[in-house]
Amino acid sequence: MLRIAPSLLSADFADIRAQIQAVQSAGADQLHLDVMDGRFVPNLTWGPKIIGDLRKLSPLPFDCHLMIVEPERYVDAFRKAGADIITFHYEATDHAQRLLAHLRSIGAKAGISLCPQTPVAMLDDIIEDCDLVLIMSVNPGFGGQSFIPRSYEKIRQARALIDARNPGCMLEVDGGIGASNLRDVVAAGADTFVMGSSIFDTQDPGAALEAMRTILAQA
Repeated sequence: MLRIAPSLLSADFADIRAQIQAVQSAGADQLHLDVMDGRFVPNLTWGPKIIGDLRKLSPLPFDCHLMIVEPERYVDAFRKAGADIITFHYEATDHAQRLLAHLRSIGAKAGISLCPQTPVAMLDDIIEDCDLVLIMSVNPGFGGQSFIPRSYEKIRQARALIDARNPGCMLEVDGGIGASNLRDVVAAGADTFVMGSSIFDTQDPGAALEAMRTILAQA
């Protein structure tokens, strides 16, 4: 199954209800929520209160991406606020396996993300504990960046690891994905695609998502 996860980081929060409804009606599979603390990445976004408020606006799964230090301190609050999938960064904690197990114990799908400089080999001892692997194809922190070409090889490596040892795990890619490279990201092995500016920085986010869905159907 190929999934589109529109990133609300790029949405217009002055009109957020309509923006969510547009992509939901157009067939979004889940909503991607980027949580940034100004420490792990040089940007600030939102905390559990905003997640909880947004939860009232959509039944779609919330794909909550924690770009924060010490994620183990906050995951319970995000789960309580309504996050269905909680992804933290391998680079942000010393005890990734323990945190993955904890996420599952509180009823969340457990995700782990790798920054561009972190090799896929770092997942070798924990891949069975993952429900989602997120390959960052840009440096985390800001939307609108260009896709890093080296990411294709990382996606292929992650695909091989997942297929061999945890085929039920989702393989998500985030950063610089749009109409020009979506087919290539599919061909590399990803099954879940985070898209922000390519959907929300348009006149009609719903139509933009439908166009991406058409590309996936032909990939």
